[in-house]
Amino acid sequence: MDLLRAVMIGPQGTPYHDGLFFFDAQFPASYPARPPVLHYQSGGLELNPNLYASGRVCLSLLGTWRGDDCENWNSAQSTMLQVLISIQALVLNEKPYFNEPGFETDAKYANGQRRSLEYNDTTFQNSCRTMLYSLRRPPQHFEDLVAGHFRERGRAILAACKYYMEGNRVGSVVPGEDDEGKELEIVNAQGPSSSDVVKPEKHEGAGRRTASFKAKMEVLFEELLMEFNVKGAHTRKFCAEKLKKSQR
Repeated sequence: MDLLRAVMIGPQGTPYHDGLFFFDAQFPASYPARPPVLHYQSGGLELNPNLYASGRVCLSLLGTWRGDDCENWNSAQSTMLQVLISIQALVLNEKPYFNEPGFETDAKYANGQRRSLEYNDTTFQNSCRTMLYSLRRPPQHFEDLVAGHFRERGRAILAACKYYMEGNRVGSVVPGEDDEGKELEIVNAQGPSSSDVVKPEKHEGAGRRTASFKAKMEVLFEELLMEFNVKGAHTRKFCAEKLKKSQR
């Protein structure tokens, strides 16, 4: 095999959460003496300092960025699995702004943290656009995977969009949603009577918002809602809210 396509699900707690990210790997004839050549299916969007809009993946393990000897490809030890784990752990992280060379020292300053939050806002918007791109043009042979993933995670993604539009930090936990995007109901040991249901307490977010963030997210929310409906996601709550708003 000299070609491979891999898909990653964006980790929770990051601006990439619930997104699907596709990578194509080509293994040269000299593999494993030489690393694979990796291409990210960007859809023309830049999501990370290490993932270019052109599809280039900037990683020392791939030889596309300078690194210490221990970070470079080692023909005796390095594997394709190591490449994928490195991308998920080191690239698709909680604060990708600091992946930019020279920016890591800004993490200890308030201005650096502010820029990181703003970068996460933009990154999440582009992640939503990547979701739309995948939904409308799923990679060949991955059509069912894409549809199934967003059918299952659509509700959680929409809930996160609304939560962030309310001023909460991108990547923060959405109250009332479990890890599978289902609405939480906490009941006492005596049984699930309606009076026993405890609604999770909403907390204030720390993220700052640019003037255009909410407006852009509202447009993306509507597009995602439409696509998730087509895929059969559990969107009844959001459709009802939209109908109620239109009747005011």
